[in-house]
Amino acid sequence: MTSTNPGAAVPPKEKALSLLEEFRAFAFKGNVIDLAVGVIIGAAFAGVVGSLVKNVLMPLIGVVLPGEQGYVGWKWVIGGQEVPYGLFLGEVVNFLIVALVLFIVIRKFMGWVMRARKEEAGKVPAMTKDQELLTEIRDLLKDRRAAEGGPAPREGLA
Repeated sequence: MTSTNPGAAVPPKEKALSLLEEFRAFAFKGNVIDLAVGVIIGAAFAGVVGSLVKNVLMPLIGVVLPGEQGYVGWKWVIGGQEVPYGLFLGEVVNFLIVALVLFIVIRKFMGWVMRARKEEAGKVPAMTKDQELLTEIRDLLKDRRAAEGGPAPREGLA
């Protein structure tokens, strides 16, 4: 028996069943499948961007700013320990490209899609032939009642 008091303790068995029900409702929604597909595509995209940065952009930067082995060889030696800042810079460039693409997709493309949907929703669809005829009949009946001095139409009918 559960209490309506939000401060009352819920028995562990009911808590577990509730958690299971919530998980089942979440796991079997269509959105979870969409999320899984998005994660897989995102992981593949990250691999493509990582390859672009490591195999194209950073070697081009290495040509402009020469060093041993390009940016991979960019290291500081401090107290006998190597600090490979070139690898870090490669990851920063990787992050910036991913962030830029996400910005473009989420802010710009999705903003454009949302504006287009709002514009579509704001447009009043043209009336069908049936709707036009019914509107015309309603207006004729309203005019006839007004000319005859009949009772005013009921609320919601005219």
